[in-house]
Amino acid sequence: MTNIPAKPTFLREHTEVLYAQELEELRKQDKRQRPPNWKLSPWAVAAYILGGKLDNGFQIVPKYIGRRRLIEVAVATLATDRALLLLGVPGTAKSWASEHLASAISGDSTLLVQGTAGTSEESLRYGWNYARLLAEGPSRKALVPSPVMRAMEDGKIARIEELTRIPSDVQDTLITILSEKTLPIPELNVETQATKGFNVIASANSRDRGVNELSSALKRRFNTVVLPLPATAEEEVEIVQTRVTSLGRALELPTEKPALEEIRRLVVIFRELRDGKTEDGKTKLKSPSGTLSTAEAISVICSGMSLAAHFGDGSLGAEDLASGLRGAVIKDPVHDRVVWQEYLETVVKERSGWKDLYRACKDLN
Repeated sequence: MTNIPAKPTFLREHTEVLYAQELEELRKQDKRQRPPNWKLSPWAVAAYILGGKLDNGFQIVPKYIGRRRLIEVAVATLATDRALLLLGVPGTAKSWASEHLASAISGDSTLLVQGTAGTSEESLRYGWNYARLLAEGPSRKALVPSPVMRAMEDGKIARIEELTRIPSDVQDTLITILSEKTLPIPELNVETQATKGFNVIASANSRDRGVNELSSALKRRFNTVVLPLPATAEEEVEIVQTRVTSLGRALELPTEKPALEEIRRLVVIFRELRDGKTEDGKTKLKSPSGTLSTAEAISVICSGMSLAAHFGDGSLGAEDLASGLRGAVIKDPVHDRVVWQEYLETVVKERSGWKDLYRACKDLN
């Protein structure tokens, strides 16, 4: 029996809703010990993330395709009192993994702080309802808890995205929370203590190092798991195909599934430009300024599917692929344009079976 996620009502359903059937089946089958306030045992959480067939024949769809040990380390970390930091280049499924981990452990992935240069201390600690504060003075009812504070009170997982985008002095707000498991509220002369099950998953872009580097004190509170780019082209093709199928269903695109060959062509192009050489290693290439991540490959395919559905015959072709491909590669209009033109002439033009893609890309230029 294969699980097909329910047809979503919203543009983007939370994962605990979209994969509710899988989580429920795992709860029924899960007989292992669970840490306090966890919905599933660590084994079942890993099974949910990595996918596979349960004893009753129910099929769990993989959410992360990569090294099993990385997910096991991440889950084991969250079962301790150390927080988890998912580190990697853009598009390595850090946010995706974080959301699914929170769904499987807490049944709630919504306790989220999105890190930006404008993130304030109130986003990590608490704020105030100023109308009530002025009318009644400082009180528990006038306090507005942050997602982190709510996670502490309920014994759940809090998620902090793009931690290194948050100003350093705001980041350090987490030190007391992570080390003492306590959030002081000096205005009320009280504190909020973390309930068992509370922990934090943070993500950080390794390309942002030096923007707002974590202090050594904060680094020590995290166990860091580096999520790499897919090791092989086959692995990356599988990731793109899985996510594109899911997104196509969610967006209700009236189009055929993209041909595996078109996905493979895109993945090969991205990997060759990332690595600075062709698959056979015979030709050295210049690399563009962008990351050309797996997430960008998924976006290019989805964009092509939309073009094919609404302005084509419903089948993803070279022209649909070329439109998104050019925009993904050329981020710097000077440097990247040269890189792309050189790749078209030396690789795409000469590769057997790729003439249609070459012509489509040249027509765009």
